[in-house]
Amino acid sequence: MNLKYLPIHFTLFLVTGILLGYYFDFSMIILLIFVVACIAVLFYLNYKARSSFSQPVLFSIFTAIGFLCIGMISIQLQDPKYQKTHYLNNYIPNNHITIKIISVLKSNKYYQKYEAKIIRVDTIKTKGIILLNIPRQNLKDTLKVDDVFLTFHPLQEIKKALNPNEFDYREFLKKKGINRQLTIKNGEYILLDEGKRSLKGYASFFRSKINKALHQYDFSQKELSIINAILLGQRNDISKDLFESYKNAGAIHILAVSGLHIGIILLLLNLLFKPLEKLKKGKIIKLILVIFCLWVYAFLAGMSASVIRAVTMFTAIAIGWISNRPSSVKNSLIVSFFFLLLIHPLFLFDVGFQLSYTAVFSIVLMQPLLAQLWNPKWRLVKYFWQLLTVSFAAQIGILPLSLYYFHQFPGLFFVSSLVIIPFLGIIIGFGILTITLALFQILPIFLADTYGFIISQMNNFVDLIAQQESFIFQNIYFSFILMIAFYILLISILNYAMDHSPKKLSLIFISVVIIQLSFIYEKFYDQKTNEWIVFHQVKKTLLAVKKQKKICFYHTLDSLETQENRIINSYLSNIFLDKKIKQDALKNVNKFNNKITLIIDSLGVYSDIKILPETVILTQSPKINLNRLIEVMQPKLIIADGSNYKSYTNRWEETCKKKHVSFYSTSKNGAFVSALSQ
Repeated sequence: MNLKYLPIHFTLFLVTGILLGYYFDFSMIILLIFVVACIAVLFYLNYKARSSFSQPVLFSIFTAIGFLCIGMISIQLQDPKYQKTHYLNNYIPNNHITIKIISVLKSNKYYQKYEAKIIRVDTIKTKGIILLNIPRQNLKDTLKVDDVFLTFHPLQEIKKALNPNEFDYREFLKKKGINRQLTIKNGEYILLDEGKRSLKGYASFFRSKINKALHQYDFSQKELSIINAILLGQRNDISKDLFESYKNAGAIHILAVSGLHIGIILLLLNLLFKPLEKLKKGKIIKLILVIFCLWVYAFLAGMSASVIRAVTMFTAIAIGWISNRPSSVKNSLIVSFFFLLLIHPLFLFDVGFQLSYTAVFSIVLMQPLLAQLWNPKWRLVKYFWQLLTVSFAAQIGILPLSLYYFHQFPGLFFVSSLVIIPFLGIIIGFGILTITLALFQILPIFLADTYGFIISQMNNFVDLIAQQESFIFQNIYFSFILMIAFYILLISILNYAMDHSPKKLSLIFISVVIIQLSFIYEKFYDQKTNEWIVFHQVKKTLLAVKKQKKICFYHTLDSLETQENRIINSYLSNIFLDKKIKQDALKNVNKFNNKITLIIDSLGVYSDIKILPETVILTQSPKINLNRLIEVMQPKLIIADGSNYKSYTNRWEETCKKKHVSFYSTSKNGAFVSALSQ
């Protein structure tokens, strides 16, 4: 890749600006002044440099500052406070709001979920997205894309993560532009007939028509859910067990319409329209048809952010192919990356966006180098070798990101890739044919049965791979610092592979030293952080004491709950696992940090205890007289964990206020974390 290619520099400074603008608050007026000033200076420098072939250093400096400021402006414009028509700037709890469904999300055990936008607050036109939850037991008819309804129900804050290292759903939604949620039941909203249908609405209607056509054939629910995921970009109907199997087999990317699927469709379209190249200006006609078909497919797949990203990326690749130069594909990727971030800066924080571009860049840069390691003579062997190198290049590229976000690595990913990816083109091509014939009601039964059999066998194979639990590595510690250090090493190795110079070899050794220093720092910091924690665990009680090389969990969980406990696994995945992990039953009296802590459970027994605890933890909703307990024991702090009834917790909080005793509720404030002395 030509590092002197200007869009690379523009993109780097744009990304830096987006990061700065997201994490720090800058004056919008000052940023705009800087941008205008940079543009003026650049015009002046361009005018002065007309007679010179050399590019002045000042030109590069002011261009960098300009794109840095543009990045900060673009991300800050996503903040509701800079949007006068955003619902947060026009809403008060007594207002009625008019809401339009824009996307149907995957439901959970309790709620059917939707993305929706608030189009009016009272009579004021607004914009802005919310998360809509409707209890499944109250749901008569599933709402559809473009359905509009009115409600007086107040908007709610989205809860933050309540435990250390836990997935922060509020932060995740914020990075998607969702700042509030709404939970309503039947009877709390009125459906309206707006009579308008959006592009997404037409796509949703067409997908419903496809599913009605497919339901006329003998496809099982599992088969239909996979067909919807692979071909139509809809994963809502995939069962939890099936989803977990694909994840553990390292084949989860198959279930989302992403770069892999669009890349295969691009190859199929390239073959289909290849005869056009013989015509005059045939390449241009072919390019137009390919891009048109890609965007038609994006429409059918729901125009989701991931689909738009993938189609934009491969549109750029298709354009790069026209020039028949390898560098054109790389440069086109950079340009698509730049413009996507310029239009949607929040994409930078989307894990799917990061993984998609990292995987494609890895394939483009690394696969040719890996393929050169062996040159098989047999054509079939060469084909599978090419597929293996593509899979390895993608996995090597995304490995640090995957470990950082998911703390898991499927060891048999290459087996899944070698078996599934060679046939994925056939599955997608066969699927498009099946859907087309089903829509026209001319799909032969034997063809439907054959396609269903192929999907079923793929599911069975994935289940078989996922059952090899010894090859699934979980709870891997991998911090942000380590992720950056490993990418530095990866880039250094890639540079050396392209040019075997001593200077670039020395960069590899420096990268290895950086990784070692990162591990030493992380381990030192981890051992220095000693703490005891009262986690927020609903219906149960869970405590932990972490000190140097030991972690002990105290809980009321059974053995199966302990193994699958999300809170414990999230906590362990973000600390060094060179520690001895113990588990123990809860005791009434404990000593943390040389201070007595008393735990009172549902039995409410404490009268026999003669010591005076500094901290009292209330669990399992004990029926106690808190006034009397405070008078007798005189604790400095009372903690109520997530196992207590909400009404009890509120009553205890009021009592503590009157008695001037500190009160801490994990349901309101999250897990209680206290440092231990060395």
